[in-house]
Amino acid sequence: MIGKTLGFYFAKRFTSSMLIVFATVFLLIYMLDFVELMRRAGDAVGAGTGTMAKLAFFRTPTTAEQVIPFGMLFGGMMTFIGLSRKLELVIARAAGISAWQFLAPALIVALVTGVLVTTVYNPLATSLKEKATALETQIFRRGGATLGKVVWLRQRSVDGEAILRATAFDSETDTLRGVTAYVMDSKNQLLERIESAEAVLKSGYWRFSKARVVSIDVEPGNFESYLLATNLTPDEVRSSLGPGEAVSFWSLPGIVSRLELAGLDATRYRLVYQTLLARPSLLVAMVLLAACFSLKFLRSGGLARMVLGGVSAGFTLYVATQVAQDLGNAGVVSATAAAWVAPAMASAFSIFTLLSKEDG
Repeated sequence: MIGKTLGFYFAKRFTSSMLIVFATVFLLIYMLDFVELMRRAGDAVGAGTGTMAKLAFFRTPTTAEQVIPFGMLFGGMMTFIGLSRKLELVIARAAGISAWQFLAPALIVALVTGVLVTTVYNPLATSLKEKATALETQIFRRGGATLGKVVWLRQRSVDGEAILRATAFDSETDTLRGVTAYVMDSKNQLLERIESAEAVLKSGYWRFSKARVVSIDVEPGNFESYLLATNLTPDEVRSSLGPGEAVSFWSLPGIVSRLELAGLDATRYRLVYQTLLARPSLLVAMVLLAACFSLKFLRSGGLARMVLGGVSAGFTLYVATQVAQDLGNAGVVSATAAAWVAPAMASAFSIFTLLSKEDG
């Protein structure tokens, strides 16, 4: 087994390279977002430089989370290439240490980093994202502008099953605008249609303002206020209509169970949850890919070809991951398969390649 001192040395080199790459990308994202926010600020009330800087800082962690796998890839390549250039890997090999032994510290760091990103960084990033959304709404909100375009909701309650369609949703006041609700009985037979300019979510019911109700039993009528029972809570509605990526890892299981109980589609939340669970395996796969293209001696050049090969492999894995997630969102494959197949295949390919090069 690799010695403790040498193992800590390799782990330290890999961790510092990974952090340098991530910090650089984080700063770049922050600066670009800050410049864009300053451009948007214009005459907005309270949109000073300090406020925009804080807003950009709140928004950056969620975006930077998506590039952590590439930070792991480039950090791994930097580490292995640096060790090769200084002949440290040559000395390690000469001492009888195999590639798998000096890869072990980097793989352990990647695994631990993946666990921390999922369990600590993601909840922190989503919390900051919520603060950014509230601050952005406060600054850029004009004339009660609402969030989103056409939205759909499905619910079950004592009044039966209902499908609600709205042109927009205001998350600040839990209000649907331009609402049409279709209420059905237990046999999915249409009972009534409710049309209203807005519907406000209260405790246990929707309150429609200036509603027109068309029913199969009575003549169409207009009502100043009309109530429709619901078992949805404000958090469930916001979760259903908001992006799944904006939900904390620890909140996802409860949200999935509540949405399914309410009859809402929870596919994207199951997929996000499985993707976060698979994050450590994805980071491990990135380290293995980096090793495939970086554990070569640099006696006769070829550095550019190595870097290009590693970047291409990482980009291919990223595209494969996105395609699998799209298939999962569409319901073509299960959320578990969509999240785990790409990292598993990339790891298997990398291990096969390393076995061929190092032990073949």
